[in-house]
Amino acid sequence: HSYLRSLSLLGQGRIEKVLVANRGEIACRVMRTAKKMGVRSVAVYSDADRHSICICIYGASHQSYLSMEKVMEVAKRSGSHAVHPGYGFLSENTEFAEACKQEGIIFIGPPSSAIRDMGIKSTSKYIMSAAGVPIIEGYHGEDQSDEKLQAEAVRIGYPVMIKAVRGGGGKGMRIAHTAEDFHEQLESARREARKSFNDDVMLVEKFVEDPRHVEVQVFGDQHGNAVYLFERDCSVQRRHQKIIEEAPGPGISKEVRRKLGEAAVRAAKAVNYVGAGTVEFIMDAQHNFFFMEMNTRLQVEHPVSEMITGTDLVEWQLRVAAGERLPLLQEEIELMGHSFEARIYAEDPNNDFLPGAGPLLHLSTPLADECTRIETGVREGDEVSAHYDPMIAKLVVWGEDRSAALRKLRYCLRQYNIVGLNTNIDFLLSLSGHPEFEAGNVTTSFIPQHYEQLFPKPSPPSRATLCQAALGLLLRERASTQTFRDQSNDPFSPFASSNGRRVNILYSMNMMLQLGETSESKPPSIAQRKQPVSGEVETEGQTSFLHCSVNGVKSRPKLVILDNTVHLFSMEGSAEVSIPVPKFLAGVSTGAQGGAVAPMTGTIEKVLVKAGDTVQMGDSLMVMNAMKMEHIIRAPKAGIIKKVFFKDGSQANRHAALVEFEEAAEEE
Repeated sequence: HSYLRSLSLLGQGRIEKVLVANRGEIACRVMRTAKKMGVRSVAVYSDADRHSICICIYGASHQSYLSMEKVMEVAKRSGSHAVHPGYGFLSENTEFAEACKQEGIIFIGPPSSAIRDMGIKSTSKYIMSAAGVPIIEGYHGEDQSDEKLQAEAVRIGYPVMIKAVRGGGGKGMRIAHTAEDFHEQLESARREARKSFNDDVMLVEKFVEDPRHVEVQVFGDQHGNAVYLFERDCSVQRRHQKIIEEAPGPGISKEVRRKLGEAAVRAAKAVNYVGAGTVEFIMDAQHNFFFMEMNTRLQVEHPVSEMITGTDLVEWQLRVAAGERLPLLQEEIELMGHSFEARIYAEDPNNDFLPGAGPLLHLSTPLADECTRIETGVREGDEVSAHYDPMIAKLVVWGEDRSAALRKLRYCLRQYNIVGLNTNIDFLLSLSGHPEFEAGNVTTSFIPQHYEQLFPKPSPPSRATLCQAALGLLLRERASTQTFRDQSNDPFSPFASSNGRRVNILYSMNMMLQLGETSESKPPSIAQRKQPVSGEVETEGQTSFLHCSVNGVKSRPKLVILDNTVHLFSMEGSAEVSIPVPKFLAGVSTGAQGGAVAPMTGTIEKVLVKAGDTVQMGDSLMVMNAMKMEHIIRAPKAGIIKKVFFKDGSQANRHAALVEFEEAAEEE
């Protein structure tokens, strides 16, 4: 494409300036293409993102990016001709699309009628059935009483999926495996739906055990044309949210691929769809597929579709919104190679993928090229906020075939090094290296099915790891000693080192090291004979590369040393080794007599207990909302509630005591 001609081509729709009503990596992604096309961008940020980009619209998520009134005010004040909603909730908001139309501002997305028809899942099922698209059995009726919904669940047969009719992104979605847990799951889905969509109407449908989640990228224009850009497999998920995606789907034949694509185009044409959209299907082991929902927006995982078709879907969005025809017809869209996208999150996979927040003290990434994309909205030193989704970046790679793309993905994951908070990078390495994943045998139950292999018991640190960490600490001490001597102008100062050196005496020292955050009863120790240290530290910014030899094998691990902790990154993965803090410096625990503590910073949505209540281990104590997810805080053990420290709607910081227990009286 000739981007010098873009501005005149867009002239008919007069998109010369676009407001991006979203944040993070998608905002950067849209602005990058807009700049390439010669279209000016206007960015917005909330108070929580005040160190990021351009026009402040105040408040946190629900008060800023989701505020139609504030976004429209900024669009008019900035003279924007169009609004790109990214893939936030405004992208599927009928009222917002209508408001743009009334203000004479182009909404870069489908018509509001398509958003309405496909956004309400009950309505979309009827439309899809009429269009000849296979659908799954369920209840989509108006009677929303608990009794009716539970009766329909019994009729359909457990397990069932409870879903918000206006849901998306895994929000307002729960699985009830038995009648006993139906009510709790229904209430949880309703709360999340009210908070996310201001609508708690639910549908109930049959939950297909161990399905694949396969979705098709579709695109329509204002001239009645619609095409599909092949399918993506998004089966590997946790909490109904995707972790890793790929295109095309592994093991899918050309015939099934064609049928999937044609069904998706029928779905798009049934609602006169315009712009980028995704038709999502559930697929069983025999490759039968059933319509699940349509996302009337650009998806988070759209880059893998771009990589296998050589397209820029944001550019297509801008051109189609300006009134142009689709750049390519169906027969002109060629499938090329294979692509993976790995979502890098601030979360703790070993603690049920608990989301996290905090500073990115160190961040280094693989080099981007035509086969590797880093989609991100953060830099080293930025903070991952507790107000938003904890995704740090998307790592997107391409290869000539699936095996080549998978090797590229694993290589790049090893180059992605982060210090400051927990991430899922090592888990992604474990996942992508699993034999069943390598074989393409993926389902939505992949993680629980292979839990033991994906979460092996931690092994003790290798001798090489300990030696590298110790050598790094010693070399850092030697470097700081030299700095002290240089600054004091006394190259022989006896006060420049605290290592207890003795003149003309060979001596040894023990260095106690601890792997990770937990300490064993006896941390490993290294006895070092004090001789000239063999090794060299090469520093690039905050990153150090250690040149050393362990057992005769040369290595060059990447080290990041903060305080007394060494973060090691190598081709085998990452490790964290530190000098244990003495007990007299360690402080006291934040718990309250064995009470529950907040696992992260968030809002207490609902308090379920009061002082004097007797609870059993595992009972629900509170509902907490953080990082756009709802979390149930459960009792760590049986006891009597002595005190509750928070009320509904209050904010709790990470590790804050939530309740205090009276220990249960022991039987005599």
